[in-house]
Amino acid sequence: MTGSMNAQLDEIVLLSLRVSGIALFFSSLLGIPAGILLGLNRFPGKRIAIILIYTGMGFPPVVIGLLVYFLLSQRSPLAGLPFLPDLFTPEAMILAQIILAFPLVAGFTMTAVQAVDPALRLQVMALGATRTQAALAVLREARNGVIAAIVAGFGGIISEVGAVMMVGGNIEGRTRVLTTAIVLETRQGNFNTALALSLILLGMAFVVNALLFILQDRWQDA
Repeated sequence: MTGSMNAQLDEIVLLSLRVSGIALFFSSLLGIPAGILLGLNRFPGKRIAIILIYTGMGFPPVVIGLLVYFLLSQRSPLAGLPFLPDLFTPEAMILAQIILAFPLVAGFTMTAVQAVDPALRLQVMALGATRTQAALAVLREARNGVIAAIVAGFGGIISEVGAVMMVGGNIEGRTRVLTTAIVLETRQGNFNTALALSLILLGMAFVVNALLFILQDRWQDA
């Protein structure tokens, strides 16, 4: 019995790491360039884009879950497209978490980039650097803020429950992650189990943030 419970716990933890890890990777892959673009350039519609990013940073996760649910449901006008995942799968949960984390990563990256002295970019370009090289130079100066953006994105999705519950369904052995398992155990009155899962979630968040802090420290010394 204990072995079975340990196996279920391992499955839940690994799925939590897989879903949030993949979502963080793609939201950073999209959000960091978007933040650099918004922070360094002027273009038509920039103000609207920033307002949308700020709105997304405070968007209720359950609303994101509802929107993704409708997007992936059979009633959606996009239903049947091959690149869209099915509901109640880890892939649907990853999509919801990407949408949640993207504005956080993009918004904090934009703020970090805007805080860099504008003269740096001009000096680098005066020395013959391309726009891409100049942007990378600014990104290097803003690296602490970029790490903070990634941390904010991770914190926003690893602790989220509403969206993943809605699009994942909290199915045992398939889509149950730590946050949804905590809710389930609490509703069933298994408070000791819920507390133990909460401590595991906190420990996991601590380890990931510690690794990001070490990365930030080494990047600073480089």
